[in-house]
Amino acid sequence: MSTPPRDERDYFERIYTVTTQVPPGQVATYGDIAVIVGDGCDARVVGHALGALGARADSVPWQRVINRTGGISTSGYGQREALEAEGVTFDERDHVRMASHHWTGPSETWARAHGFQPLPPREVKTPDAQLKLF
Repeated sequence: MSTPPRDERDYFERIYTVTTQVPPGQVATYGDIAVIVGDGCDARVVGHALGALGARADSVPWQRVINRTGGISTSGYGQREALEAEGVTFDERDHVRMASHHWTGPSETWARAHGFQPLPPREVKTPDAQLKLF
């Protein structure tokens, strides 16, 4: 028997819990948060949850969640300024320098203790990496 999908409100609370773990000066992608939450959560649900913060925006560091290319998906909300105040730097395309600021996720111990999953290790791409054709 399969497990029914989680109620959206439950996802939202789980998303807020994970988002509070992203340290100042680092960023996570909507997809990173979805992977950690698990149980069928996806990046769109993360976006909806952060968009529904309302008065909780002061206690959940929503500004630390960005799109997968390092771009800011909000406009006019001071996200870039909030990130810069934490030491996050941007490149010439106005994208976060992911190699310097991309969060590796919570520790496996924290994730398992709180009913989440850690992020799988990712390949680190260096700015100097070149495409090899052969």
